[in-house]
Amino acid sequence: MSERLDVLPQYLLPKQALTRFAGVVASAQAGGTTTALIRWFIGKYGVNMAEAAEPDPAHYASFNEFFTRALKPGARPLADADWVCPVDGAISQFGDIRRDQIFQAKGHAYSTTALVGGDAALAAQFEHGHFATIYLSPKDYHRIHMPCEGRLRRMIHVPGDLFSVNPTTARGVPGLFARNERVVCVFDTPHGPFVQVLVGATIVGSMATVWHGVVNPPRTGQLREWTYADGQVMLAQGAEMGRFLLGSTVVLLWPRGTLRFNPVWAPAGPVRMGQPMASKAGATA
Repeated sequence: MSERLDVLPQYLLPKQALTRFAGVVASAQAGGTTTALIRWFIGKYGVNMAEAAEPDPAHYASFNEFFTRALKPGARPLADADWVCPVDGAISQFGDIRRDQIFQAKGHAYSTTALVGGDAALAAQFEHGHFATIYLSPKDYHRIHMPCEGRLRRMIHVPGDLFSVNPTTARGVPGLFARNERVVCVFDTPHGPFVQVLVGATIVGSMATVWHGVVNPPRTGQLREWTYADGQVMLAQGAEMGRFLLGSTVVLLWPRGTLRFNPVWAPAGPVRMGQPMASKAGATA
């Protein structure tokens, strides 16, 4: 009950308007004001600029440039693993999909069909499969990478709410990740089909992919879909596939019997891009 009370104000806030305003501020090139905002953010959230390719806050013309900053070469080495973690963040939940239900938090689950925008045929490929949900906090590196090599098949922009995606909200808002705006990316991989979902949130100005650029805005209120021919978009393991302009969450889906998660993984545990995430079923992570 306490979590529901904690998130009650989010139902009342003008989340779309706040997000549009945040997008304007984050994209503004306001010289010293922008630099001051970046310095404040670094201090507030403890951002580690030592690992950034450009550590000087004054280098960034806009807050978005800072927020989606590149890291120094070698800052995120790739583990020798079948799947590596695609982002920096904290593990929200992971494990088996129970028929079509993904565990969100105590008392809350949501369906794979809802998550992918209502496509029952796509969702059916992940029945009794596996999932992982990773939360990116404000201090984290916000580029999203490939856990394994993949060939892009589809991208679906699903309109939705813009609740926060922090752990408190995940405990308090039913079906949060299938309720918020999201970008669903469907890949074929050497291990079978795979879905990586970028979930929007309050003040997430936009989400972008390397093959499309900024997906939202526009926010048309309608589901939009793109399909891709064989070989049109091929991404190697560890390659950048997208980024958040202000932070959020990724949800990953795999078919049944595909993998075993790294045995050291635990809910709320910190993770970094490139660390071992999972191995083929029957192998050791």
